[in-house]
Amino acid sequence: MQNAAAFWDKVAEKYAKSPIADMDSYTYTLGRTRSYLSPDDKVLEVGCGTGSTALLLAGDVGHITASDLSANMIRVGSEKARDQGIANVTFVAAELFDGAIENGPYDAVLALNVIHLLEDTAAAIRRINSLLKPGGTFISKTVCRPGSGAPFKFRLLKLILPLMQLIGKAPYVNFMEIAELENIITSAGFKIIETGNYPVPSRYIVARKM
Repeated sequence: MQNAAAFWDKVAEKYAKSPIADMDSYTYTLGRTRSYLSPDDKVLEVGCGTGSTALLLAGDVGHITASDLSANMIRVGSEKARDQGIANVTFVAAELFDGAIENGPYDAVLALNVIHLLEDTAAAIRRINSLLKPGGTFISKTVCRPGSGAPFKFRLLKLILPLMQLIGKAPYVNFMEIAELENIITSAGFKIIETGNYPVPSRYIVARKM
């Protein structure tokens, strides 16, 4: 399986042009996320991709640091910010543990559609906790392990994913059970205050740093 940064660098242009699969769910969770943010907030987004969500939320906060391990994703996001005249989003090519990500403290950290792509979930959540101020908000959306009620495409993906990874057509993925993910979050020092599936099996979680 190829390096994660290399994989996402390779697909960045195609990713930027891909439509959102479930716009209703995206719009709903974007609104819920916006409801937890304030005009003066300092926000970090982990795994921002090409920055679409960060740019949509830019008008609701003081500043967003949008980070992604893919330099190509960050390049596309920076170009979009420039074209849209958005100045309060800083794009940074960095992994979660890189020193390139400012240590904060942040009012909120967003990890949307990225946690299932990380190899050490517990360490990542602890790192996110360390970046937040006391009482800060952690908002995530994570594709969890498809169950019997999951859409057929997710169950099919689980079957063919190992082959796709072997030939370099898919990144590392860790499909956790929802209960496992939520236990990791609470064990890292968070209190979960909102959850939902938008859609199944994408688990939306809002948690407060204790």
